Amino acid sequence: MTQTSNRFFDELARLMNDAAGLAQGVRREFDTLLRTQAERVLRELDVVQREEFEAVKEMARLAREENEALRARIAALEGKADRPGTAEPSASA
Repeated sequence: MTQTSNRFFDELARLMNDAAGLAQGVRREFDTLLRTQAERVLRELDVVQREEFEAVKEMARLAREENEALRARIAALEGKADRPGTAEPSASA
């Protein structure tokens, strides 16, 4: 009786172990499928990746800084031209 009972439990344990392995495989397959579908949907929506967004954001910040510097420079140059005693640039040049 001990031999039969032990063999039954061994077989049951092996079956449970196989079922757990199968469940892990199904889960991995499901995760892969879900990730693939999510990436496809995001590509179709033209959603940008975080790295690309951060790079463009930095470029915009630098462009704003340069724009402000140029605006200040133009204001300074226009201020010099408005002062008496300085020559006005000719319109024909």
